Parts: sequence; structure tokens; C-alpha cells
Amino acid sequence: MDEFQEILQDFLVESFELVEKLDEDLVELESNPDDLDLLNGIFRVAHTVKGASSFLNFDVLTHLTHHMEDVLNRARHGELSITPDVMDVILESVDLMKALLEKIRDTSSDDGIDVSACVARLDKITGGTGEVESPVSEKGATEEIVEAEDAKAAAPARKAPATVEQTIRIDVKRLDHLMNLIGELVLAKNRLIKINDDVEECYEGEEFLEELNQVVSIVSLVTTDLQIAVMKTRMLPIGKVFNKFPRMIRDLLRELNKKIELVISGEDTELDKSIVEEIGDPLVHIIRNSCDHGIESPQERIAKGKPETGTIALKAYNEGNQIVIQIDDDGKGLDPEMLKNKSLEKGIITEKEADTMSDKEAFALIFKPGFSTAVQVTNVSGRGVGMDVVKTNIEKLNGIIDIDSEVEKGTSIKLKIPLTLAIIQALLVGVQEEHYAILLASVLETVRISKDEIYTVEGKNVMRLRDDVLSLVHIGNIFEVERILDSSEHAYVVVLGLGTSKLGLIVDTLVGQEEIVIKSLGDYLKGIEGIAGATIRGDGGVTLIVDVVALMDIAKNVKATSISESEGSGAANEKNSASDYVVMIVDDSKTDRTIMRKALEPMGVTLVEAADGQEALNILKSGDYNFDAMLIDIEMPRMDGYTLANEIKKYNRYKNLPLIAVTSRTSKSDRMRGVESGMVEYITKPYSADYLASVVQRNVNFKSEFL
Repeated sequence: MDEFQEILQDFLVESFELVEKLDEDLVELESNPDDLDLLNGIFRVAHTVKGASSFLNFDVLTHLTHHMEDVLNRARHGELSITPDVMDVILESVDLMKALLEKIRDTSSDDGIDVSACVARLDKITGGTGEVESPVSEKGATEEIVEAEDAKAAAPARKAPATVEQTIRIDVKRLDHLMNLIGELVLAKNRLIKINDDVEECYEGEEFLEELNQVVSIVSLVTTDLQIAVMKTRMLPIGKVFNKFPRMIRDLLRELNKKIELVISGEDTELDKSIVEEIGDPLVHIIRNSCDHGIESPQERIAKGKPETGTIALKAYNEGNQIVIQIDDDGKGLDPEMLKNKSLEKGIITEKEADTMSDKEAFALIFKPGFSTAVQVTNVSGRGVGMDVVKTNIEKLNGIIDIDSEVEKGTSIKLKIPLTLAIIQALLVGVQEEHYAILLASVLETVRISKDEIYTVEGKNVMRLRDDVLSLVHIGNIFEVERILDSSEHAYVVVLGLGTSKLGLIVDTLVGQEEIVIKSLGDYLKGIEGIAGATIRGDGGVTLIVDVVALMDIAKNVKATSISESEGSGAANEKNSASDYVVMIVDDSKTDRTIMRKALEPMGVTLVEAADGQEALNILKSGDYNFDAMLIDIEMPRMDGYTLANEIKKYNRYKNLPLIAVTSRTSKSDRMRGVESGMVEYITKPYSADYLASVVQRNVNFKSEFL
């Protein structure tokens, strides 16, 4: 019995692997009926499954695949053509084959599924009457002769044994357990690094520190490599999801009477197994919508001067620590005004919301429950369900959706999803003594603000962020953390993005970026609004992980509160005189140092210059000055600005020293890296002298108030 179960398991694994690409191959065959290699490959799948199922006495599956094999065999010998009607029957038989395999997997039997109607249609295709006897075992000499005539006509060339890839199948539960252990190891690594930093600060200059640093570096490196290796064992190509869409579109086109070409790329892009399993349904809804609502009928397209065949492009690619799945179509696009009017009719939005809504926000209306642009309900769409489920499912994966569209040009939908849900990058923030973790995928940027930059509009706190007005809410108000504020408080704003929605989350401190492992809160604490779980920090403390989706919903009901608990006169006017301040300028360009000096000299501050990071660090270590701020270039020889900032923050006496990046590097990743290394401001060249002076004034004032 154990031997049979082992053989059965091998049969199922092999059969599911064989039929996985069958839908895609059959749809391609319909477009290229003369592709003999493709036809032979499809025939071999039916033949292999038939032979193995016959050996294991699965008579129903054998009966079905035998007649499938007959049709395919005649086609490859030129005795019949693969017309759309013939393909309909073949695809129906493939669906039954999958159902039988699933039944065998679940019950070890193929009884209970009726294949007689499909087998009759297959028999008629090959010239039979359609009157086929009940399933019987078809093993025997006849099969051996047929098989021998076929291992000559269609068998692919055998590879030499030396080139066969050695693989082993592992139970997914074992991989999950291994991933959990790696998560614990990552937490221990973070703790070790924190302890090493503390020891280094306490025993600065001791000889044993170099050896300790080497050990910690090796442990950190090996842990990271091990983490990557284990994550790769759980990775699956997204092609496993993409492969089913050619068949789906083929069936839809038969129903919608449209002409659409599906172009797939990036199918080798890999995602964690758990995410691959969850991403299929959302993609089905999006692609069905593109077919039904996006791509016009051939007559409409010709009238608009477009090719009668529409195109849907489905591609996947890596972008940092995320996978982007992009669905583009060249259909009629989304009309923001029409979307607003439809939403108004259905009571989804108010007239006031419609008046102030941007095009991007209007595009996002298609994800509202109950929204539909369909004129009539069909089997494909029109019930107002589907796209709201897409949004919910993607957000459960900690992903975001971005839509761009142009009327009569087409629509582009991007799904941005983390590579894995097990170990993720997060930004740690603080309010009073509490720390919270925010998934980095949801963080657009961080900015530093003062009380004067916050306004109240219609009972809500807002700030101007470049050309936008950003809603603000303090994280302490969300989670009811008591705050002690004064009239001179400065704080940080973490700009969160979820699709087209943005929110400014005010926090007291930015702790930094860290790899975190999500832990469940358990039965007693689960379901807390705004909290997705918890993690253990490098210092051993427990940090709650923010549920960004829930937090943005909660924020809608938070009323405006003053950033200050007490009234006070302007902070900047009552500080020490500027001559009490000392600022270091760190830049390898003498010209840039001169420009900064000219901008700051009118303030009366004492200025100290350094030509690179190493020189700046030596000046700090000398203790000759008590600095109030540092202006740091990013690209410098010997030691760049990021490395310098990281080195400075290792010393306890400099932990409150404002570090201001002054650079020509403008990308989001550069800004985020600056935040991670401890930069409080990020000034992009070129800048005005007044702006530079105001930033320095604000930061030296803040340091004075803080101390």
C-alpha cells in the first residue's frame, strides 16, 4: 500500500506539471495549426497521462485521454484540422482531465465524474458514431504496439543522463517551518547588531572591537545569504499564473465576439509561493474587465481608426523589493467625468467630492463596491462586484494598485506586490516611548515640519507638500498615545500611499529602516483596529506593525488637533543668537562649499569646512567644536555622505545632531536611503541661498529646543 501511494503521488505531481501549460499551448495551436512540434508536445501529454492512469487502473481518466489522444493523433498526421469547434471539445476534455486528476488527488479514485458526453463528441470528430462503450481498462498488447509506433513519430530527443537536472520534492510545510526559523535568526541578527553598537560605544578604541565587528559582520552576511537561499526555495515563476490567461481570453472572445491579442512577458519573474497562489483571482477580474469594458468591438475600433484586433499586454518585472504586474490595453480608456457621474448616480460619492476629485482619484472609483460601467449585466461583468475584491485582495498582500488611463488610448493598471510576506522591510517610527513599524512599500517619503506648516481646513489638519494639499493625522491620535508637547515642537511626517490615496502620518521620531518578521498577536489581541501584527526589534522590544489600509480608514474620522498643547509666541524669534551656533559644511567641491558658506554667513553662524566624510569624522572626533548641524554632500571620495551619517549616529553624543543632505541626487530611493542613514532633511541642488539658510536655522533651533 505504501508503495502504491508513492507511485500515485509521483503520478499526480507529474500529471499536474504536464497539464499546467496545456491551455496555453492549445490556444497557441489554434492560432498556428501547422506547428507540428507544438502538436506533438500536446499529444505526448495526453499519451503519457493515459499510459500512467491505465497502469494505476483509473479507468475513467484512461477512457477520456484515449479519445483525446485519437483526435490529436489524427491532427498531427494531417487527417483533421483544428477548427475552433474542434478546439472547444479538446479544451472541454482538458477541463475534465484536470477535474479527474483533482478527484484522484482528493479521493484516490476517478469515480463520480461523467465524461461520456465529451467522449462522444471526441469520437464524432474522429469519424465515429459517438456511441462509445463505458470506460474499460485499455492496457495490453494493442497499446504497446501503438505506443511503439507513436516513442518513433513524436518522442522528443532524449538528453544525455549527465545533463539531467537533479531535483528533490519537499513538502511545503517543511519550507514554511524553515522560513519561520530563518525569521527568528533574522531577529537574533538584528539584536546582535544592536548589542555590538552599544558595546562599541562603551568601549571605544579597545582592540577586541575589531574582532567583534568581524564576527558580527560574518554572522550578518551568512544570515542574509541563508535568508535569500531559503526564500528562493519558496519562489515560483509567475508564469504559473499567467499560463491560464490565453485559454481564458480565448473563451471570452468566443462569447464577446471581439478580437484581442494577449501579449505576455516576464513570466519567469519569481514570487513567493503564498503570493502566487493569491494573485490569480485579482488578475482574472482585471483581465476580464479589460476584455469586456476596455477593448472595443472590431467595428468600433475600425471606426476609430484603430486595428480591429485589440491588445492586452500582461507583464511582470522586479522593482526594488517588489514585483510589479502590469496590465495594459489599447482600448477606449477611462473617462474621469463619466466615472464621477456614474458614482454620483449610485451614491458612491457626493457632488462636493466629485468637484474636488483629480483624474487619478476618479480612476480609483472603479474599485468601489457596487460600481460598474456596464450598460447591461452579462456573464462576464456588470454586477458591480469584482474590482472591489481585487483591491481588497491586493491590500491583503501588502500591495498597492496604480491606474493610469487616457480616453481612446487605453488603460494601464500596475499591481505592486512584495516579494515575500515572511520577512519584510519596514520603517520604524516613534511617539513618546512607543515604537511602530510601517511597511516600507507603503511609504512614499518622509519630511520634517514645524507647527507653522500645519493648517486646519474643514476640521482636518493639512499641510502643503509641493503642489499638493496633504491630509495629516498624528499617530498618537490614532492609537491614543498620550503626548507631551510644547509650543516649539518639530515633528516628522511619513507620507503614506495606497493606490491614489495619500496621508501624512505625524510621528515624533524616525528610528530607521529594519528587516522585520511579522508575528501574530494571538487570539486575545487579534483584530485590533489599525494593527496588523507585531515584531521584535533589535533591542529586544516588541513593536506593533501598522495596518496601513485600516489606518487610512481610521484617519478619515480623526478631527483636527493642535500640534501643540500650549500657546506660545514664535519659536524662532526667542532662540539664542545665531552666533552661538556652529555648522559643519562637508563637500568635496570647493565651489559648492563656497556657495553654502555665502548663504550661511549672513546668519552669523560659525562655519567649519571638510573636504570629505573621513575629514569630517576626524574633526568630530577631535572634540574641538560643539556642532549644531552638518550640511553633507552625498557623493564624496574616501567616505560618502551615507557612510558618514551612519558613522556619526554610532556615537551617543551625536544622536541628536541634525544631518542635512545637500545633493544633486533626486530619486526616491536616494531620499529613502538618506532617511535610513539618519538625514533629517534632503536638499536638492540647485537651491536658493534663503532656502538653505531657513533649513539650517530651523534645524539648529530644533536641536537647541530638544536639548
